[in-house]
Formats: sequence, C-alpha cells, structure tokens
Amino acid sequence: MDTGRLPLFCFFVALIAVFLFTRANVRLIRARVGWFRNVSVGEMHIHHVVFGVVLTLLGGVAGLIVSGVSDGWYAVTAAVFGAGAALILDEFALILHLRDVYWEEEGRASVDAVFMAVAITGLLLVGLRPLGWGDSDGTTPDTWLTAGLIVVNLGLAVITLLKGKLWTGLAGLFVPILLVPGAVRLARPGSPWAHWFLAPGARHPRPAKMARAERREERWRRPVIRAKISFQEFLSGRHDLPSTRRRSRR
Repeated sequence: MDTGRLPLFCFFVALIAVFLFTRANVRLIRARVGWFRNVSVGEMHIHHVVFGVVLTLLGGVAGLIVSGVSDGWYAVTAAVFGAGAALILDEFALILHLRDVYWEEEGRASVDAVFMAVAITGLLLVGLRPLGWGDSDGTTPDTWLTAGLIVVNLGLAVITLLKGKLWTGLAGLFVPILLVPGAVRLARPGSPWAHWFLAPGARHPRPAKMARAERREERWRRPVIRAKISFQEFLSGRHDLPSTRRRSRR
C-alpha cells in the first residue's frame, strides 16, 4: 500500500481468480456436470467475453471517476477491471480468429494471452518497469540517455518478437539484457522473421539457416512447448479438438 500499488494488486488477484473460476466453470459445462450450462438467449449463445467487455467498461470508467476520491474504491474498480480483463482474455482466440475455437488447438492462444497478462502484471507489481522507463534522475542529459536506451531496447524487443521468441521478448522488456541474445540468435522457423528472410519464399532465402532453425526447434523447443502445454491444460482443460479448417477438409 505504501508504494501505491494496491489497485494493481487487486487487478492482479482478480485477473487470476476470475480466470481460474471461469476455466473451472467451462470445464464443468464441457463435462455436462450438474446444472452447469452455457448462458443462452433463445438459440444465441452468450460468450463470456461479452460480460468481460461490460465489466471492463464499468471498472475502467468507475476507476476514472473515483481515482482521486478514494483509494479503497479505486482498488475495487481495479478488481472489477481485472475480472473483465480475465473474461476477455479467456476468449482471446475467439476474437483473434472471429470464430469459436475455444476448445480447438487455436484456443490455446487464449491461455497464452492470460499467462502473459499475469506475468506482465506480476513484474509491474514487484516494481520493475519496462524498457528502463522511470530510471532517469530528472536531469536533461540523463533523460536523453534514458530515452535513447528505451528506443534501443524497444527495437531489440520488436526484433526478438518478430523472431518468434515471445517469452524472451516479454522478459526482455523488464530485463533488457535478455533482448540482446534474443535479437541476435536464429529466428524460430515459423516466425515472421524466418518467413521474410530464411524461408524458400523469401527474396533471398537461406536454406541452411532455415534447416538449422528447424533442427533447433525440434531438439530444444518441442520438449519445452510440450511441457508448457501440459501445464496449461492441467489448469485450463484440454484443447484437443481439431481445427475447423482441418475438419472441413475431411
């Protein structure tokens, strides 16, 4: 409370709690346990992202109103905002693909989005600031130096993310030294960077580097990804349905 991070803490707790509650609820619905059913109006299924949008608007607008009036109520509105954010991010894949892929393979993107939001909020909560922001002592030379470092770090972060290294890019936003190997090392084979500069369809393809990237992916990344998916599905349920596109070809 002395650091002024109580609203952020309430957002953090609400984000995690509502995500876990929602996933427990939808898994019970999927298993047809007891009275757990989808919310429907007539034949229209109301996805919980709709409730998330409403809660996010309520929490955000109310927070703007009470932020300078009451710290307690400000924390409450932050919790409402976090609850809404959890409901929205839990159906992030639906928004991304504009179709219901909740239990399909693409639905794992929703869990990734929630995990990233939790990680970013947690890092902010312990006092870290992205890209070195807030490190300036206020003097003009130091301000320009800090601004320059932020621009460099941001550029390295963009390259790292384009190379498909999402978690390295995320961690590097708060620990910039991690961005250097992330930006310099070989891109992942399915990343935009590999598509632009390494793949056969690129202007100057580099098959040797692409083959090395694929070998690294198979040897080092695949076991990590399998472990991550196992942990995610332990919390959120199995996303084991084939995609609609695959089913349509059968």
